[in-house]
Amino acid sequence: MSRDSTFTSLGLSSPILKAIADQAYKIPTAIQLQAIPPVIKGRDVVAIAQTGTGKSAAFILPILQRLSKGKPAEANQVRALILTPTRELAVQVAESAANYSKYLPLSSEVVYGGVKINPQMMRLRKGADVLVATPGRLLDLYQKNAVKFNRLEVFVLDEADRMLDLGFISDISKIIQCLPKQRQNLMFSATFPDDVRKLARGLVKNSVEISVAGGNKVTRTVKHWVCPVDKKKKPALLVYFIQNNNWQQVLIFVRTKKAANKLTLYLNNNEIPAVAIHGDKSQAARSRALNEFKQNKISILVATDLAARGLDIEQLPCVINFDLPDVAADYIHRIGRTGRAGSEGQAVSLVCADEFEKLSDIEHLLNQLLPRKLIDGFEPAHDVPESRLWKKPAKLKKPKKPKVKRANANTEVVLQQKKKKSKSKFSKKKRTNMPKSPDSKVSHTRRDKRN
Repeated sequence: MSRDSTFTSLGLSSPILKAIADQAYKIPTAIQLQAIPPVIKGRDVVAIAQTGTGKSAAFILPILQRLSKGKPAEANQVRALILTPTRELAVQVAESAANYSKYLPLSSEVVYGGVKINPQMMRLRKGADVLVATPGRLLDLYQKNAVKFNRLEVFVLDEADRMLDLGFISDISKIIQCLPKQRQNLMFSATFPDDVRKLARGLVKNSVEISVAGGNKVTRTVKHWVCPVDKKKKPALLVYFIQNNNWQQVLIFVRTKKAANKLTLYLNNNEIPAVAIHGDKSQAARSRALNEFKQNKISILVATDLAARGLDIEQLPCVINFDLPDVAADYIHRIGRTGRAGSEGQAVSLVCADEFEKLSDIEHLLNQLLPRKLIDGFEPAHDVPESRLWKKPAKLKKPKKPKVKRANANTEVVLQQKKKKSKSKFSKKKRTNMPKSPDSKVSHTRRDKRN
């Protein structure tokens, strides 16, 4: 990073720089340095960067710069649309937009499901320069004519890979069809699998492609390791970790909603204050739990992968994978909640023998074997097999077909003539070999007498 790598050098306006200073941000991150200039110039951008690298500011800041030079949004109109996969992430992005635009005459709104739609419709009547939304609720509002896109200038697809993981591809396609063709398109994602590549090809035009530190890597500031343990001993080991390490704030990930509720009850029974957050919880309950966790009123937050992309807790010291995720890429998203903005963090995965294949998938994705550590008194009766990095088998080369020389026009004519001659010879031989009928003999003798 050069000495001139400051927010001032990126061409941002004074009101935006003042808002950035209020947030105590001094040096832009790598994704911000690379993404902000082309977005300001109006280019389409596809950016791949890990969670916790400042992706939100990388598109919000230049969008605000662009919108500040135009006319304010009219009734029910939206000038910049940002789609996110979860409610938590939508709220987080909307808060960032509000903070960065507080010295600008721009408005921002956020809409998501799980709450009443009428208040959102009322707020959208005056229009919004920036609208952050989840796909399902946005379509509901559009069908009710509560939001219009005639004046849309910028469309942002945030956490594109997570969108597809959650099955939003149909909703995204419907939304894109409602947007004007002349617009700036921005796509941000933590990973870049084939389905995201396919979506990008149909969305952006002559885009600037940005990749920061690779989409399948963990931030260097995160120390992550594996603790082999039997499944039935996981809850007791978790309590041991929390109590013996004196962790004041821990984010624990589980696979299912039922597991989240069960583990939360177990922790509370062991005098460890914990709250669960998952899709079955109301939005009010989720927001309350998240705020209490951020304010250190509760020390343990148990979450499903639904919240993996929407939690932004400053200086979160520890993440624990009570269950390994079904999708290997979610491991990166989970532990990306710690070690953010240069701060140090650690991530511990409690792994039983049944999860060996999931562990292997994660290590293959990261292209590294995770260090293991056994805890006295919690050694597994069923060992977790040793991992090996495997490589995809090389594709067998198909045997080359023998080359057939193509005949020119003259040789083709000669071949055709030879075929005709051979046919005629064959027909003559056939005739001569045929036995003569008695009538033919009579006819010959009569001819001889006449002559």
